[in-house]
Amino acid sequence: MKIAVFLPNWVGDAVMATPAIKALRLQYPDAEIVGVMRPFIDDTLAGTNLIDRSLHYDPRGKSNEMKGWKFIRRLRSEQFDSAVLFPNSLRSGFLAWASGAKRRIGTDRDGRGFLLTDRVTPADKAVPNPVIEEYLKVVEAAGCQSTDRKMILATTDDDEQKLADFWRKQPETLPESGTVCLNPGGAFGAAKHWPTESFAKLAVQISDQFQKTVLVLCGPAEREIAKSIVSLAGRENVVSLAEEKLSLGLTKAAVKSADLLVTTDSGPRHFAQPFGVPVVTLFGPTHIAWSETFYAKSIHLQIDVDCGPCQQRICPLGHHKCMTDLSVDRVFRAVEIQLQKYASVQKVA
Repeated sequence: MKIAVFLPNWVGDAVMATPAIKALRLQYPDAEIVGVMRPFIDDTLAGTNLIDRSLHYDPRGKSNEMKGWKFIRRLRSEQFDSAVLFPNSLRSGFLAWASGAKRRIGTDRDGRGFLLTDRVTPADKAVPNPVIEEYLKVVEAAGCQSTDRKMILATTDDDEQKLADFWRKQPETLPESGTVCLNPGGAFGAAKHWPTESFAKLAVQISDQFQKTVLVLCGPAEREIAKSIVSLAGRENVVSLAEEKLSLGLTKAAVKSADLLVTTDSGPRHFAQPFGVPVVTLFGPTHIAWSETFYAKSIHLQIDVDCGPCQQRICPLGHHKCMTDLSVDRVFRAVEIQLQKYASVQKVA
């Protein structure tokens, strides 16, 4: 049996799909599972062995092999028996149908039900519900029985080596009492961002009161934000990945090695649970329930505002209070709770 698995287009959603992919692997141990995904999603899943091969799809990319009719011909040449769709888009439904897969399983959304052979009844969009659960419902329709919500990630030897090389370039005077990672980014949009100045003040408090090294993570779009946090903090033990050759693998390795992750509601937030790392997540415009991961070592922080959660990429009212009014003191209290509970540390007198 050959199964095509159409992966989500967001890093966080792809991580939240891993319990469902694992369920497929357990149910069909002899099947060849081929992931259909954007290239960066392949980096996210690297090392997990959840899929056997990947087909890269990039409708906005430069390579004609990853889009249009050339990509459809590649899909058809695979002769899939089944296609499992995690995205809810009409486009993914069309690609699954065009692949010629005899069985096409997905949620009946966006008017694509006629393209599917097995239609999963969608949850009410007006009621936030965990994406992890939605993905498990899809594979349940494919015959899977596992309901394990534990997400799965891995690092490669290359990822670990890149992190080791980064630390070798840092001052030898960095404290050896562990690392707290700060993740200020968010590909979703500016509305998810906590102020740079707030991250810098938090970094100072963690550095001074716990004598931890603070590592600021970033993607290519957040390099300047990461540099600004380091500059504003003005502490030798507040450093960033901004000058490195960035990759999701390097970010995974950094989170895996940390005592704690403090993050916006963005993709790397989901790296904490698979690696057992405590996490404090700062929610603004997004409803917590959509991306609930059922993780005991997590603290969610969100301000109750009249206008939210609005689910908008940019604050439609221009004030961004859902994030700007989230105080550094409140976030630090959550950091303190997590470090004292899971890292057994004491504040410096």
